[in-house]
Amino acid sequence: MSAVLVALSAFGLILLSIALGATMRRRLPETHLTGDSKDVIKLATALVATMAALVTALLFASTRASYEATNSQVGQLVANVIELDRLLQDYGAEGVALRQALRQDVTAIVHTIWREEGLPHRTQAQSSASEAQVITRLRQLAPRDPLQTSLQARASVVSNALAQIQLTLFAHPQDSLSKPFVFVLVLWLCFIFGTFAMSADANGTMLTVLFFCALSAASAIYLILELGEPFEGLMEISSGPLRNALPPL
Repeated sequence: MSAVLVALSAFGLILLSIALGATMRRRLPETHLTGDSKDVIKLATALVATMAALVTALLFASTRASYEATNSQVGQLVANVIELDRLLQDYGAEGVALRQALRQDVTAIVHTIWREEGLPHRTQAQSSASEAQVITRLRQLAPRDPLQTSLQARASVVSNALAQIQLTLFAHPQDSLSKPFVFVLVLWLCFIFGTFAMSADANGTMLTVLFFCALSAASAIYLILELGEPFEGLMEISSGPLRNALPPL
C-alpha cells in the first residue's frame, strides 16, 4: 500500500474516532466524565500520547537516517562510475570498449535499483552477469607500462566497490518500515483523538482544531512512510545524476 493511501486511511480513522468520541460524550452519564473518572482519563491519554510521540520521533529519526544513508550511497555510486570512466579513458585505446560497456551498465543499474515502470525489465542476475563480464575484461587487460598497471589496479578496486554498492541498493526493501509499528501508532492516535472529543462538548472551534491536528498527525505518518521508500514517491531520490554521469563517447 502506498504512503498516500496509508496516510489517508489513518486520517479517516482518526476523524472517525473523533466522531465516535463526540457521540459518546452525549450518551455517557455525566458522572463518567467528571471527578475521578476525568482525572483517570487525562492520565491515560497523557500516557498514550507520550508513547505515541516517542514512537513517532523514533520512526522519523530511523527513516531519516536510512534515507540519508541511501542518498549518500547513490552519490558514491555516481562518483565511482565517473572515476571508473576516467580511469578507462586514461588507460588508452584498450579502454574504449569497456567505456561503452560501462554506459550500458549504467542504464541497467538505474533499471534494477529504481524498478521503473514501463521500461524493459532487467533482473539483478542479468545485470550482475553483465558487470561480471566487464570486471573480467578489465582484469584481462595487458598493461604495457607502469602507468597502465596502476590504472588497471585502481579501476578494479573502483569497479568492485561499484558492484557492491549496487547490490546494497538493489537489496533495499521497497517497504523498509514495519507495518505493525504504523498500525499501533494509528491505533494510539485514534484513542487520543477520541478521548479529546469525548472530554468536552463539541463545538465548531474544537472540531476545527481537532481536524487540523488529525491532518498534522496523518501528514507525519505520510512523511515517515515516504522516507522509508527512497526510490519511489514524492521524496524519491533522483536517478538523474547517475543517468547523466557519463558523457557520450
